[in-house]
This record gives sequence, structure tokens and C-alpha cells, in this order.
Amino acid sequence: MKTIASSNFNQGLATPEVPHHPDGTNRTEEPPRVVSPPDSKTPERSQLPSRTEATDPLAPNAIDLFDPTRLRLTQNFADGLGVKKALITVPVRKPDRQWFIRVHPDPAFRLEVAMLELKEDREIYLVDPSIACELPGEVSARLLLTAVNRQGVIFLWPARLPNPNGRRDEWSRSALEAAEIATRHWVRVVPNMSLGAYELFEATGNFPEPEWPDLKFTQLLEIAFRDRFIRALDHPAIKKLKGEL
Repeated sequence: MKTIASSNFNQGLATPEVPHHPDGTNRTEEPPRVVSPPDSKTPERSQLPSRTEATDPLAPNAIDLFDPTRLRLTQNFADGLGVKKALITVPVRKPDRQWFIRVHPDPAFRLEVAMLELKEDREIYLVDPSIACELPGEVSARLLLTAVNRQGVIFLWPARLPNPNGRRDEWSRSALEAAEIATRHWVRVVPNMSLGAYELFEATGNFPEPEWPDLKFTQLLEIAFRDRFIRALDHPAIKKLKGEL
């Protein structure tokens, strides 16, 4: 077998010419890199706070996670959640002497009714007119007024009506006059025992108008007296007055 020299074999192959770099070295040029333009919507990584910066108070760009200005809710937070406050309690009471109150100006939100008050139990009941005449000396005529205080608490004010026998009652007279003024102004209704009547103090501040609930007066009555409506003489409150309980 004849051996072919490697030099003769290599002579038959074309050797590619390597271009010379201007600095005298033989280097192959790399293809240019394509750089995509930065996305304006995506911040560069260097602009985002690292986990250390967000939690380490000594980091130069530290975020105070417990800063009250970050955690405080806005006044309309509930509106953003679609939340509406439900009115499930309507107290029946006189206005507190320290409350500034308003009375609903619509006559449809007031009503003359018969009421029974158990002072020892601090309970007051609405009495059906059909049995009110059977409880002489126990039932009194009241004017139920829809009212609200500065804290937004809706309540029914059972103002006592004047005595039907014509006797002058300064307590009821001054209360009704105060209620009438309260339909237009924020007032405090303060009992004065020495005077034997209520005193009226009008607010000097520029308070906003009250916000009334989006409910009918009938609904307010139902909420206020759902467990305190006397419709028959066998009611526990009547039995207690008769000494049967």
C-alpha cells in the first residue's frame, strides 16, 4: 500500500485567509449586538427598591412600611368598596345635654303618639291607640321627632305634648320650641332644673347640614319599636304595672 504524504494532501485544500486587524493581530470581527429600546412601562431594575431597601430603615431609599400617612384610610374608603351603612338601631330618647342636634324639618317625620314610660326600667313603649284609653294615668301623649346628632346618630325624640287640662308646662313648651329651632340650626337642648325648663344653645361654628337616612318614617318606627310596641293589655309591661309579674 502506498502512503500519501500529508503535505501533498494539504496542498490540495484551500486555506481560508484570516483578515488582519488594524492592530496587527488576527481577530475575527463579532457581529454587532442588537439592543432593544427600554420599555417605558417597565422601570429599570435599578429604579425598583430592593427587598433590603424596603425593609432596612438604614438603606438610602428605604420605605417606611408603617408610615401612618401610607396606612391612613381616606374618608371615602367605604365608597370605593361599595359599602352602605345599614341602620339597625334607632334609640328613643331625649337629646343628651352635650349633643348638638338637628330635627328633621319634614312634617312627615314626626308623629303624635301615645307612649308608656317605665322609669325604673328606663324603657319606653309605643302604645296602640285602641288600648291607650284603658291605661289612664300611665300613658302620655308625645310628639315623636326624628333627630340626629353631630356624630350621625339617628334617634327619635319623644317630646312631651302640653297637658290637655290646660295647665302650663314649661318643660314641654320649651322642648317644642327648641325642636322647632333645631329644624334650621344646630342646637344644644339643656335642662335647667332651677328654671324649670330647657335652655337652648345655638352652635357658632359653620357645621354642615345633617345627612338623613334614605328611609321612610314608617321604617324608622319599625326599627325603634320592634320589641317595644304594646298592642294588647296582656303585654308584659302592662302586667308589670298591674303587679301580675
